[in-house]
Amino acid sequence: MLHRVKKKNDLNEDKWVGIGGKFEDKESPEECNAREVYEETGLTVRNCRYCGIVTFVSDKWETEYMHIFHTESFSGKIKECEEGVLEWVDKKALLDLPIWEGDKIFLRLMEENAPFFSLKLEYVGDTLIKSILNGKEI
Repeated sequence: MLHRVKKKNDLNEDKWVGIGGKFEDKESPEECNAREVYEETGLTVRNCRYCGIVTFVSDKWETEYMHIFHTESFSGKIKECEEGVLEWVDKKALLDLPIWEGDKIFLRLMEENAPFFSLKLEYVGDTLIKSILNGKEI
């Protein structure tokens, strides 16, 4: 996990988030995932499972789309990250960290090995006001 404590004007400031970033021209989600993980961590991922897509809607920020991947197969050596502090976090401790409320939903879906999902999360400020999983409000 990445503890976001280094970027200025960061909407994720002081939250724990997964690794990720923006697409480059002509990249697929899988290519973007592999590149971003390598750039931010120094690790090369293999055998990634594409878990789902999350749509973040906010009253403060532009809508963002996040593609969720999972892997347990990687190589390389962790390096320092410019965006925050990288740390291995036990899955059982993850929900006790300061994370976005909606992240708890997709983390649970991943833990349950749910089939590919589409999750829409609507926020006012830092407060989750609505979550829609596969077209149905939850």
